[in-house]
Amino acid sequence: MFRWGVLSTAKIAREQVLPAIVEAENGVLAAVASRDLGMARALAERFGAAHAFGSYEDLLASDTVDGVYIPLPTSQHVEWTAKAIEAGKHVLVEKPLALNAGDIAPLIALRDRHKAVVAEAFMVTHHPQWIKVKELVAGGAIGRLRHVQGAFSYYNVDPANMRNRLDLGGGALPDIGVYPTVTTRFVTAREPLRVQASIERDKTFGTDIYSSVRADFGDFELSFYLSTQMAARQSMVFHGDKGFVEVASPFNAGLYDHHRIELHNQDHTETQVFRFPGAQQYRLQVEAFARVAAGGEGRLFSLEESVLNQKVIDAIFRAGGKDGWEPV
Repeated sequence: MFRWGVLSTAKIAREQVLPAIVEAENGVLAAVASRDLGMARALAERFGAAHAFGSYEDLLASDTVDGVYIPLPTSQHVEWTAKAIEAGKHVLVEKPLALNAGDIAPLIALRDRHKAVVAEAFMVTHHPQWIKVKELVAGGAIGRLRHVQGAFSYYNVDPANMRNRLDLGGGALPDIGVYPTVTTRFVTAREPLRVQASIERDKTFGTDIYSSVRADFGDFELSFYLSTQMAARQSMVFHGDKGFVEVASPFNAGLYDHHRIELHNQDHTETQVFRFPGAQQYRLQVEAFARVAAGGEGRLFSLEESVLNQKVIDAIFRAGGKDGWEPV
C-alpha cells in the first residue's frame, strides 16, 4: 500500500483528494501536515491517518510516508515540490504546478536526479468520459475536427480566498483556464501554434477575472471563455464536419451535471449518449499515481506535459496585453 502524506488541510484535500485516497485500493493516508498542529490532528483523525505534523518539513522528514499530495496555494507549488523531491518523496502536486513554464525545468532535473515520480494533478485526464471523447475524435466519429468550444466560470468575490490573491497565484487563468487547454490537448494530442486573448482584471484584487481566448492549432481552433465572477457554468464541445461531441460537465462531473457525453451526427437526427455513473476521477488519479510510484504501469500527467500546458497559459497572458496573435 502506497503511504500518502498531505501538505496542508486545503479544501480540495478535505473534500476531494483525501476521500479518494481513503477509498483507493492501493494506498493509505499515513500523515497530515499543517502549520496548525490542531488542524492537522483533526484532519488526520477524520480520515484515519496515523500521524499528524505541525510543519511540512517534519512530514517530509518522516519515514512513514512514501509520497505527498501538495494542495498548497499556487505560488508555493514549485518550492514545496522541490523540497519534497529532495526529501526522497514522490509528488502529486495540485494544478497549476507553476506560474511560468520556465519554473518547471529545475523540477524535471530534480525528478531525474532523485528518480522520483512527480505529476501535476489533472484528474480530468483519468476520467473515463475524457478517454471516451479522445477515442471518438481519434476514431473519426465527428469527421474532421474543425472547432473546440469551451467555458468555465464560477462566482467568487471573497477577498480572503486564494483565487482572489495575486500574491498567492490567484486568478481565473491559473485556476481554471488550464482546463480547456489541457483537455483539448489531451483529446487531440496537438499543441497550439498561437493565441489571441482579451483579459479583464479586478480593480481591487488585481487578479484576472475574465478571459476570452482563441487558440490556433493549425487545422482546428479552440475558443473559450472563463471567469471567476460570472454564474457557474462548464461546457466543452468538439465540433467536426460529420458531427460533434458535447461534454455535459467536463471538469467537475457530478457537480455541474452528470457524468455524460453526447455524440450528435451531422444533421442532428441521431444522438448517442455515453454515461459513466460512479466514476471517481480523483480516486482514479491517486490509484494511477500509486501504481506508477510502485513501479507499475499507468499514465500520469508528466512534468514535460506541464511545461507544454503552462506555455499556453503564459502565451495567453502575453496576448492579453496586445492586439493580434501571440506565438505559444
